[in-house]
Amino acid sequence: MRTLGNVIWIVFGGIFIAVEYVIASVGLMVTIIGIPFGLQSLKLAEMALLPFDKKAVQNHTTSGCLALVMNIIWFFIGGLPIVLTHLFFGLLFYITIIGIPFGNQHFKLMKLAFSPFGKVIVNR
Repeated sequence: MRTLGNVIWIVFGGIFIAVEYVIASVGLMVTIIGIPFGLQSLKLAEMALLPFDKKAVQNHTTSGCLALVMNIIWFFIGGLPIVLTHLFFGLLFYITIIGIPFGNQHFKLMKLAFSPFGKVIVNR
């Protein structure tokens, strides 16, 4: 089921979301200050490409204070539009019964886009 979900996800727009995250990552990495934010955007691209096989979990080896500060900066720099976009598409997919799994993936991506610092992507 995960493989079928990922194939349908990629065909119906998942590849475009991942490409947008990669383009945003390259744009953020132009400056030295933007490199940490570009790396987080790559994390979102990895998750957006094949979301049915992946899960974001808290990384306990990172410092909580720095991750909190970076998440606050991230939210105001670019996280808010990403969160709102995933919220919109998640609600849009929830209109139909067949779209609920894809809406769930958008909500999973929304949670990661809200605070990507201090999290790692793992396979289930």
